[in-house]
Amino acid sequence: MVLLLIVDGANVVGSVPDGWWRDRRGAAERLRDRLVPLAGEGVRGHPGPLEVVLVLEGRARGVGDAPGVRVEDAPGSGDDRVVELVREHAGRSVVVVTADRGLRERVAALGAGVVGPRAVRSG
Repeated sequence: MVLLLIVDGANVVGSVPDGWWRDRRGAAERLRDRLVPLAGEGVRGHPGPLEVVLVLEGRARGVGDAPGVRVEDAPGSGDDRVVELVREHAGRSVVVVTADRGLRERVAALGAGVVGPRAVRSG
């Protein structure tokens, strides 16, 4: 089965101070578009193809899917939605992209791997 890569959108977008706070939705769209080639190519240590899910919260919600990238709008906390997705895919190889220490601990306790934002960001 293809590895599931779950991206903590708020954390990855926020990892580079490039003015994202002025246009959260636009920043989420740019991240989504950067994820498209990763669905086929993979990320360091995890060759493609990958199933990629981008989790968005707050004002970043409402960004549509892109080829190879499914966008999940968190009804509340993005972290909680990431954890729910990991639980929903128990027994499957899952890697979460985040630098959030608390989220890293929560998903690792459920058996998911974790990589930092640099795995999917250039900048």
